[in-house]
Amino acid sequence: MPAASILVAEDQTDIRELLVMNLRGAGYAVEAVADGTAALASQNEHASDLLVLDLMMPGLDGLEVCKALRARGRSTPILMLTAKSTELDRVLGLELGADDYLTKPFSLAELLARVKALLRRADLLRAAQAHPGGEARTLRNGDLEIQPAKRQVRFRGAALDFTALEFDLLLHFASHPGHVFSRAQLLDAVWGYTHDGYEHTVTTHINRLRNKLEADPMRPQMILTVRGAGYKMRDSP
Repeated sequence: MPAASILVAEDQTDIRELLVMNLRGAGYAVEAVADGTAALASQNEHASDLLVLDLMMPGLDGLEVCKALRARGRSTPILMLTAKSTELDRVLGLELGADDYLTKPFSLAELLARVKALLRRADLLRAAQAHPGGEARTLRNGDLEIQPAKRQVRFRGAALDFTALEFDLLLHFASHPGHVFSRAQLLDAVWGYTHDGYEHTVTTHINRLRNKLEADPMRPQMILTVRGAGYKMRDSP
């Protein structure tokens, strides 16, 4: 089985070389570029299995690269690296389609764990799409239908597209309707980590689910906020 391919886009030479060395040491096939324009050009030639994008780069920055790829319908997992620690910068990257982010300085062990988790979810999604048979179990909640084995979602009869992480979050809610989860609990259950400071990853992905499932995302009827406690999917009608 060929090694998963990762594109690293980072303008700081020392960080870029460190990332390449460690990712290759973990068994991945790694390409590295120094700016966003080169990153997009690379993805035009061949789609990588995962992207590690620095937020601040010359030319096109990581946000613009992320936005451009998502606008093309690319669901490639994206891990954003940022030296900025403000809430706005973190949330903006996620709103534009990044799957996860790490704030510099970061632990290489944590980065490798995030990469492994994102690739594992993407593999599950591809396998389900390539082999649509399997367990016929379907979860239903009103007009929402989820087939976990096929990793498919239909809402009001129409098929919806989700990234691997969005699907896992939705499936977790649908498997426990009416159960309230804190952001920390969702991080642990879906993302596989509970590090402080990353709860906004959950909030932003919930907003992305609402944008796809709710007639009015500002007044959700499916994924509900429980003030002071967290979030839940409504009980099945």
